[in-house]
Amino acid sequence: MTEENKKIQNSRLREDDTEKNMKILLLTLEYPPFFGGVSSYYYNLVNTWNKKADLVPIVVLNNNDNSLINNKLPALKWLPSIFQLWKNIKKNNIDHVIVGNILPLGTATFFVAKFLPIKYSIILHGMDLAFALKTPRKKNLAIKILNKAENIICSNSFVAQLAKEFVTDENKIKVVTPGLDVQDILNNKLRDTKILETELITKYNLQEKYILFSSSRIVKRKGMDQVIKSMPKLISLVPNLVYVVGGAGPDEEYLKQLANSFPQQIKSRIIFLGKTTEEEKWTWFNLCDDFVMPSRNIEGDFEGFGIVYLEANLAGKPVIAGDSGGVRDAVIDGVNGILVNPENLENIIEAIVTLVKNKEVGRKLGEQGRERVIKEFSWENKIEEVKKIIYAVK
Repeated sequence: MTEENKKIQNSRLREDDTEKNMKILLLTLEYPPFFGGVSSYYYNLVNTWNKKADLVPIVVLNNNDNSLINNKLPALKWLPSIFQLWKNIKKNNIDHVIVGNILPLGTATFFVAKFLPIKYSIILHGMDLAFALKTPRKKNLAIKILNKAENIICSNSFVAQLAKEFVTDENKIKVVTPGLDVQDILNNKLRDTKILETELITKYNLQEKYILFSSSRIVKRKGMDQVIKSMPKLISLVPNLVYVVGGAGPDEEYLKQLANSFPQQIKSRIIFLGKTTEEEKWTWFNLCDDFVMPSRNIEGDFEGFGIVYLEANLAGKPVIAGDSGGVRDAVIDGVNGILVNPENLENIIEAIVTLVKNKEVGRKLGEQGRERVIKEFSWENKIEEVKKIIYAVK
């Protein structure tokens, strides 16, 4: 063996060693049972990673027991996170920290990394960075944290572009979009829903109805109010249309008041489900004709990605999405759905009516969406992307 080949072989052995021995900790404020897309991202990242026999399991340090944030403190409520992070790094011999919240947990990690031999990567979703940039003090701190990080993993291209404005080395910015546990959904969650479908059709009088479905935490930026505002005209164009809203949240009462402002023949076609179970959600995906969520940007509060669009696609349904934030990573106009101007009711109405009047278009978008999710958005594939990024750190 030549000297050069020996060097290559030794290098590969060192890389294998890194993969076998690197110990990683995820530091986050959002983790189940906390609800939302960010929480789901971290759960699936850890759950899929830790199932792999060839990888050292990720240790999770979250705030579910209120150990990271002390709201009783008059200021610097995140100070306990420094102690907890330090303790867990020592206890578990951590080499690398994945930081799930740039502020305040990025601050704690930035401080600890000055004294302990660890490296860290930041994950950004969108709103987290947008809010961190709102005041000069937070902005300066966020820029320091980002530039000290080994990697900046962005859950969408929109936030990656935003981050480039504040990082000296753009090569450290990588995009890893959310994924789905595709096989579990196809083999379990989307199967055997017929009995519940029949019950729901009877309960909500959905025979011969065209069903629009939305499902998410109910906040204004999701755009459900825009669909509700469109209902009078939609009903005049599509008399058998029904809009079903799944989920709960701070703006649920606002949506109900909006619906109740219409005459009975309109408001009776708007169904609020409240909080739904997983079984109910997937049953509605099977039952509905189209999924609609025209998310919009409200003062920096925008959709980071929109995993629910992919869930609908996996059920073979076309989606109508607001062209804002990081949604373009989830929805490609004309491929798996229709992108609309979320501020324009006529645009939303036109997209819905297009799918109602052209069943073949909707069927094709749904099929293409399903194929795309299976091919590109499995968490198995996403883990490989994350692994390459983290293990590239020397």
